[in-house]
Amino acid sequence: MLPGLYDSNHNEDFLKILKQKPIIFNNSLWYNCCKYESNQTKYIMATKATTTKKTTTAKSAAAKTTTSKAAASKKTPAKKDAAKELKDLFEDSLKDIYWAEKALVKALPKMHKNATHEKLKTAISNHLEETQNQVKRLEDCFAALGKKAQAKKCDAMQGILDEGDSIVEETQPGPVRDAGIIAASQKIEHYEIATYGTLAAFAKVLKEKKCLKNLLETLEEEKKCDELLSSIADTNLNSKAL
Repeated sequence: MLPGLYDSNHNEDFLKILKQKPIIFNNSLWYNCCKYESNQTKYIMATKATTTKKTTTAKSAAAKTTTSKAAASKKTPAKKDAAKELKDLFEDSLKDIYWAEKALVKALPKMHKNATHEKLKTAISNHLEETQNQVKRLEDCFAALGKKAQAKKCDAMQGILDEGDSIVEETQPGPVRDAGIIAASQKIEHYEIATYGTLAAFAKVLKEKKCLKNLLETLEEEKKCDELLSSIADTNLNSKAL
């Protein structure tokens, strides 16, 4: 038996010699040599296949990333009735907040019923009256624009109101529920503050003085309501909820 036949460091040299000059050896030795060469071939083929697979996977991932970036950078096509001018956007936004205020008029009595803190109940009751007046102011805005008051569902307000309902259902009556009601109410106020502030800015640019006056009045009411809710929460209400 030739020395080093089973040593991988010598097998490659041995195989080269076999190809250059025939050598007589027993069948066992021949079988082992052929088996080694076959295994080496399989290893090379497997390595190539793995490399090809990795390359294909990398290219596929790169293609998906490129497609994703292209989709993200693609502009959203406008609807047929999309706003073309600031005045159109102003009117559409008025429809949204008009729906929101009317929905709030229906939601506030439920909040009042579930609240237990007296100052909170009073604040909700007073804000219900304010909200009813805010609805009338919006109707005056539509009239000033020569338009019929029209409501368009406000998905943002619907989501906030739905969350408020969930908070009431998921809290026990008392300080914890009161804290939850204040949290939900302030989310409403913050949305309204942002909306009325934007609408007032639009009205100013459009020189809609009547609308501007009404919107600023409502904006101040929303800010005061938010401050009141914060003061109620800070007067030991949150501490009682511990």
